[in-house]
Amino acid sequence: MTKTKSGAQISKKAFLQAVIIIFILMMVSGLLTRVIPAGQYERSIVDAREVIDPASFSFIEQPDFPIWRWFTAPVEVLFTPDGMTKVIPIILFILLVGMAFGVMDRSGILKAIVSRIVDKFGGRKYHLLVIITFFFMALGSFFGIFEEVIPLVPLMIGLAYYLGWDSLTGLGMSVLATNVGFSTALFNPFTIGIAQQLAGLPLYSGAGPRLVLFILVFPIVAAFLVLYARMIDRKPEASPVFNEDKTEKAKYGDFKVDDMLETNPRMRKAAVFLGLFFALILVVLIALPVIPFLRDIALPLTGLLFVIGGIGAGLISGAGKRAWAAAWEGFLGIVPAIPLLMMAASVKHIIAAGGILDTILNWANSAFTGTSPFISSLMIYGLTLILELFVTSGSAKAFLLIPIIMPLADLVGVTRQIAVSAYCFGDGFSNMAYPTNAALLITLSLTVIPYTKWLKWVLKLWVWIILATVLFLAVAVAFNYGPF
Repeated sequence: MTKTKSGAQISKKAFLQAVIIIFILMMVSGLLTRVIPAGQYERSIVDAREVIDPASFSFIEQPDFPIWRWFTAPVEVLFTPDGMTKVIPIILFILLVGMAFGVMDRSGILKAIVSRIVDKFGGRKYHLLVIITFFFMALGSFFGIFEEVIPLVPLMIGLAYYLGWDSLTGLGMSVLATNVGFSTALFNPFTIGIAQQLAGLPLYSGAGPRLVLFILVFPIVAAFLVLYARMIDRKPEASPVFNEDKTEKAKYGDFKVDDMLETNPRMRKAAVFLGLFFALILVVLIALPVIPFLRDIALPLTGLLFVIGGIGAGLISGAGKRAWAAAWEGFLGIVPAIPLLMMAASVKHIIAAGGILDTILNWANSAFTGTSPFISSLMIYGLTLILELFVTSGSAKAFLLIPIIMPLADLVGVTRQIAVSAYCFGDGFSNMAYPTNAALLITLSLTVIPYTKWLKWVLKLWVWIILATVLFLAVAVAFNYGPF
């Protein structure tokens, strides 16, 4: 019998699918640099941030960006400012999480924690599903937390397995719920906060209508997950990832609530130790909006806390030398995600180095002329969705788009508050659908879910979310959502 490896193991099929999809996007980006003329906006530094002058666009000579650099872009991007501040920290983060999960998997601590949760909730598992979904949505909407919850993915998938569901349900009630909350942006400092500051709006103004949107969207997400979970309960083989989950479920065994935390003193101490570090991670997440310097180190810091807690708990539980072997297996299992992240980051690098990013923005600028306020708000939504393929950072995209969008919004009669809301919707909801998004790549690398199956599943929810947000924009235009 083949020994099951510890930790997240990326399947060859899922890896190859992701490579092909991202490679095609790289080549399309490269071709665009050959057919779109290069252009440039003037930029200035305001409050230590780079800001675009929307009236300064001019065409420039096409940069020397040969075809062979399309293929070296994944390596080149590591040596850019984005690579140093975003790509490399994310790579370190996923390696740390992979190692920690490997130890937690091998030592049985994950099974013990999930067993305790299931035992406490008894037969109220759908109540548990709704509560967890609300908790993660609130983290995203109130605190702007998104990538930082990824270390909890293995625990949520383990919980979903124990409750008789699949890995899609586990991701749905955790990372997907966080993303939806992040996108509704009630007090999210990284989207609504930055965008409102750049737009000259009072910080966190207009919260009432956004609260209504949150209240409207939460039941949509909860109903989607509950209906899906009930279907899996009735017919497990209906799961799109039924075959992929078979191997993973074997790690957790049959559904038996064996409360090792009660019967095994070492496991109980290990759980307390791990719980302490989970609590520290939660403190970091809650502190992000009020302690600015934490924003730059939040991802590596949560990864470090997770790996110390995971490996430490494994050693305390009695895993011994097996803990180090499991950490190595977890490390090797997550390594294939690194080239995927590098390739995804290179898409923006290609269009920026090819000199066409500002040209694309200028074309979008021109397209707004003569449109109605509602159509203009939808165009802002759509433009952000398109740009999200190439520039996945919400704050970076805000500094690119908001200085251009705001004067346009003023000209066509769209309030700046509506324009900011449309921007936030386009920036947020696509994060769990686009293969260039690092958070999605990390999340899927911790599971056995192929990208194509994930996309097909999540689009069923995305349709309803888009309808809800379009309705919000229509009502916002009708009532002149402001203050201005």
